[in-house]
Amino acid sequence: MPTIFPFTAIVGQERMKRALILNAIYPQIGGVLIRGERGTAKSTAARALAALLPEIEVVADCRFSCDPERPSTWCTECIERAQRGEGLPRARRRTRFVDLPVSATEDRVVGTLDIERAIQKGERRFEPGVLAAANRGVLYVDEVNLLDDHVVDILLDAAAMGVNIVEREGISFSHPARFILVGTMNPEEGDLRPQLLDRFALCVDIRSIRNPEARMAIMERNLAFEADPEGFRAEWERREQALSAEIERARKLLPQVRYTPSDLGTIATLMSELGVDGHRADLVVLKAARAHAAYEGRTHLTDRDILLAAELALPHRLKRHPLQEAEVTPEDLAARLAEARVRHPAEPDIVDESPSEDEEAESKKKR
Repeated sequence: MPTIFPFTAIVGQERMKRALILNAIYPQIGGVLIRGERGTAKSTAARALAALLPEIEVVADCRFSCDPERPSTWCTECIERAQRGEGLPRARRRTRFVDLPVSATEDRVVGTLDIERAIQKGERRFEPGVLAAANRGVLYVDEVNLLDDHVVDILLDAAAMGVNIVEREGISFSHPARFILVGTMNPEEGDLRPQLLDRFALCVDIRSIRNPEARMAIMERNLAFEADPEGFRAEWERREQALSAEIERARKLLPQVRYTPSDLGTIATLMSELGVDGHRADLVVLKAARAHAAYEGRTHLTDRDILLAAELALPHRLKRHPLQEAEVTPEDLAARLAEARVRHPAEPDIVDESPSEDEEAESKKKR
């Protein structure tokens, strides 16, 4: 396996790294679209994220990497084995990085059912696709704007539902499809349809770094990595392990992060004032803000959490008028957030969420 350039060694591009980390903490945010010109570390960051993530526990011989602690998310095969009273062996492994080619077809993505075998022998045989390999890992789609729109729809549906269901001729098979979706594209080669753009939870527009010192650091680190990949990675291993531990800690803290009616009102007012269509952006901002609070070790939201989440959730959703040249700046967004907060002052009441999957699994274990 080739040595991966360390995530923590990437120079600059802090907003991109933040978006990836938040999705690693809370994959249900819904993925991230990274738009930028060539040579801005888009694919490097995606691969580095997978290498950075903590190990996961899986059903050892499951083709879909089912989580033994979450029976509600098991594939059809694991459910049937458990019903027969079979034991499900466990194992730990690294998080997978799955690269989806631009030429991928629907069958390649979702998998196929052998209808002929089912009719002739009465056996259900399923050949896994990309979604099966990507479950509980990172699914990377380079040049997502060049992918067939129907295939993009399938990916985004699976990312939203967390399950892949294949049905053919009255025969069905399902398996979990929970993954961190990372799409990258160069806007010069065409854009995604607005409907598909909105389905990506977060979006980051990145540009080449102009600071000469930072550009020198990029050259130095890349040359050092090319000369001795393993040695270079060893130098950054302590920082990689520290960030990996922070992500794992934030994942455990996330179910405890609560929000107030004031937080909801602030987010709703901000989205409304900016003229954002639909309600997906509101939910994305809330989820990303909770993930950021967990990342910083808190169980409550602050304006900074909401602001940083909004910066990632809005770039591809804000309407731009024909004569409007400048996008909404972070300073303008902060001012609008402050105004929205004035309308919804902090309250002591906490909104109780329905139990998360982690909490439900823990409760079942105790029972």
